[in-house]
Amino acid sequence: MVATSTRLPPIQRLFEIKIVAEHLHFKICTLLLHGGKLREAITWFRQHVVSYKSLVGDPNVIFLHWEWLSRQFLVFAELLDSSSATLPSTSSLPVGTADQPLTEWEFHPAYYYQSAAKYLKEKRSALELTVSNSETFSENDDGSAESVVPSVYIGQFARLIEQGDDSAMQSITDDEYTRYAIAEGKRFQDSFEIIALLKKSNEIYSNLKVQRMGSLCAFQIAREYFSLDDFNNAKQQFDGVANLYRQEGWVTLLWEVLGYLRECSRKQGAVKEFVEFSLEMAALPVSIVDSIQSSKCGPGGPASLEQREMIHREIFALISGEARPISINGVDDLKVTGDNTLHLEIDLVSPLRSVLLASVAFHEQIIKSGVSSLITLSLLSQLPLSIEIDQLEVQFNQSQCNFIIMNAQKHPLEAVQSEQHDHRMESAPSLALTTNKWLRLTYDIKSEQSGKLECISIIAKMGPHFTICCRAESPASMDDLPLWKFEDRVETFPTKDPALSFSGQKAAQVEEPDPQVDVTLGASGPALVGERFLLPVTIASRDHAIYAGEMKINLVDVRGGGLFSPRESEPFSLDTHHVELLGIVGPEGEDESQRASDKIMKIQQSFGLVSVPFLNIGESWYCKLEIMWHRPKPIMLFVSLGYSPNSNESNAQKVNIHKTLQIEGKNAVLISQHFMLPFRRVSLLLSKIKPVPDSNQFSSLPMHESTVLVVSAKNCSEVTLQLLSMAIEVDDGGTEKSCSIQQGDEDLGTAVLVPGEDFKKVFTVIPRLDSSKLRLGMVNLKWKRHCGIEDRSGLTVTGSEVVTKHELPDVHVELSPIVVTLECPPYAILGEPFMHHVKIRNKTELLQEVKFSLADSQSFVLSGSHSDTVFVLPKSEHVLNYKVVPLFSGLQQLPRISLTSVRYSARFQPSIAASNVFVFPSKPHCKMTGITDKRLEESTVAD
Repeated sequence: MVATSTRLPPIQRLFEIKIVAEHLHFKICTLLLHGGKLREAITWFRQHVVSYKSLVGDPNVIFLHWEWLSRQFLVFAELLDSSSATLPSTSSLPVGTADQPLTEWEFHPAYYYQSAAKYLKEKRSALELTVSNSETFSENDDGSAESVVPSVYIGQFARLIEQGDDSAMQSITDDEYTRYAIAEGKRFQDSFEIIALLKKSNEIYSNLKVQRMGSLCAFQIAREYFSLDDFNNAKQQFDGVANLYRQEGWVTLLWEVLGYLRECSRKQGAVKEFVEFSLEMAALPVSIVDSIQSSKCGPGGPASLEQREMIHREIFALISGEARPISINGVDDLKVTGDNTLHLEIDLVSPLRSVLLASVAFHEQIIKSGVSSLITLSLLSQLPLSIEIDQLEVQFNQSQCNFIIMNAQKHPLEAVQSEQHDHRMESAPSLALTTNKWLRLTYDIKSEQSGKLECISIIAKMGPHFTICCRAESPASMDDLPLWKFEDRVETFPTKDPALSFSGQKAAQVEEPDPQVDVTLGASGPALVGERFLLPVTIASRDHAIYAGEMKINLVDVRGGGLFSPRESEPFSLDTHHVELLGIVGPEGEDESQRASDKIMKIQQSFGLVSVPFLNIGESWYCKLEIMWHRPKPIMLFVSLGYSPNSNESNAQKVNIHKTLQIEGKNAVLISQHFMLPFRRVSLLLSKIKPVPDSNQFSSLPMHESTVLVVSAKNCSEVTLQLLSMAIEVDDGGTEKSCSIQQGDEDLGTAVLVPGEDFKKVFTVIPRLDSSKLRLGMVNLKWKRHCGIEDRSGLTVTGSEVVTKHELPDVHVELSPIVVTLECPPYAILGEPFMHHVKIRNKTELLQEVKFSLADSQSFVLSGSHSDTVFVLPKSEHVLNYKVVPLFSGLQQLPRISLTSVRYSARFQPSIAASNVFVFPSKPHCKMTGITDKRLEESTVAD
């Protein structure tokens, strides 16, 4: 196909052939991709490139071939990028040919964008060579190239000749076409197009998570920017590539990138970055002499030991001021002076750790305050030549422990000590660092402040205006140098003692000085709920004076549940805290001006802070903590005293004393109640016979009938209580109208209740209204601790009275239709008859039919009806009379009567206790007060 046409000169004829082949090829590729035949399209493109890649043509226009080849890859990349054909899996990748199978990268557009940029760089190099060889091009150019335009035929060019209003096309020679091609090539800057192609490739590689290929494209982009003198963009790209190369450990590639970064910093006049990149290059693990020419290695030169040493000398000559400042464009831009000092920071992840590595180890993990301990400082450098440090400043989190180590060879200690310094000065015979050899320095350290003492950093000063701040590391947790850990080098320990190297830490704990003050917490017995519990706290100074003393009080739940109650409080209490710190009572007779000078007095519900006045040696001070329990709960009392033994300064060392005391909060009394009907009197309550919903939750009381309420108070504590009064508090409104409560005398006199003893008081309740839920009120029991013979209430509790409240349960009140009363004497005499009456009262407006039956008893002989039915008129009473003769002495049971109401189908009978009577064998001779001779009156209440 090349030899078929002889109409055009050779150069133009070859160009025409390539252009026509390009059109035909991409039409075929487009059809294949639209048909989803991705493999066939890639195979066809490879054959197309192989067929024409060797057709270079005339050496003077070889750049046209590289431009055409770059365009082939670019167009095919765009076709792939916009194609909907799916990418096959790796296992099903086809084979291109037997000799050259298809690779995985050929299925991604990024490969073709990258190849297009590659051949475009070849075109640029060839064009530059052609222009340099054609020295007479500009002199002989007569402007004829400007009239050359594309012909109407594909791949052909002609000269445009204007003849008046008409124009004609004239063929051109290869020489004219060459001039036209060179002129067109010089019009465009290929670097921008190369950068665009590489960015597109890098973007695709990044989306595919192919970092290494992407970094190669980024490196090529950075070099293009560097060639355009766009150092900002070049440096940005080089930085990203350098980070990846550091992670991968590619030393040779990293060397080349750092060389470019170093040169960018030099061009920009950034002295700090220039020094950092130079030191990193000098500390790279490169020890062989490379034979690569410097033109192939970038601006950093070959990666060799000689080059590292040269960079090392250059940098340290710059920072020491011995060499002339590095000049850029005739201006001294890179210099380190007093106005332009240089300070470098090296942290735990900095690539400059191989330049200077600092290890600090305390010989003791726990040291006493004010007692000296040893600390070892170790320095390591991987720079190729030895370096001399002028001074080292060791910094701690406690600034008063900082100290400076001077190089005795440069600064004698006597001259240094004569000057005024803020920190302690030390001296070392030599501060020279040799390659891969630890410099170990051991000194005393003493801290007057308790807590954590940690070495933060080491500042090395080299030269008058250059410092390196290196973050201190612990030998036990120190990481290896990433780029040096696989190198063949001798590894040594940071300290002479291997055990210290494996366990040494850069921090130690400084213990507090032993306190010389006694704190005493006193308490007698448990605390009782509701009382104001006073706990004395005594502070006595033995060998320390107390300056700026502060006492902190914390109340903590022993079980860890907290002192706050999340539940709703009872109606009679708004307290949300189970235990509350009410206040702190100072010593009696304390002057108000002295109390005001203390300044600090903060009280919260579970926390308190109070200042302690100045106490000289041998003096003491005390106060009382006022605490109240709202619920029974054990608490832990924490009392912390902090003071300064020497001065009243705010930053002085504090000494702390901690005391704890567990206090049990208990209920003083447990109040309960129960209801009783009058003795030998039974009321028919329908709610008990036919229960209604929720009727079991309340006690049922008959309306307009007396009911006995017995309230019991039991001493649940371990101390003796004195009961002062007990009363029932009723509502001002509904309770007084709905029922009547007879309380009797509220004052209990001198009632003393020992631990475990019960006290009972009887009240009479007469309901007046029918109610399904009647609120009776609240029992108020007033008490205090029993002081006994000796009044000790001032030790732990106040003498104030405490009121314990107990809410009475709601009751159900209903009208009793039938009330049965048994009447008999309180006792009987053997063989003497007595009368036994059963009174049946109808309290309704209806006629009541009542069936009764009386069971026989072996202890008595009686006369009267045993079984019958009676009719009781409304609001009237029917009486059953029996004459009974006792046959046995002792406590005997009368014949029990059972009654059945026909209207309500309800059966009821008096209790067994109501049917008991004591029979004397003969008439007693003792005087029975309150009992008549007829023995017909009954006791109203039996307990």
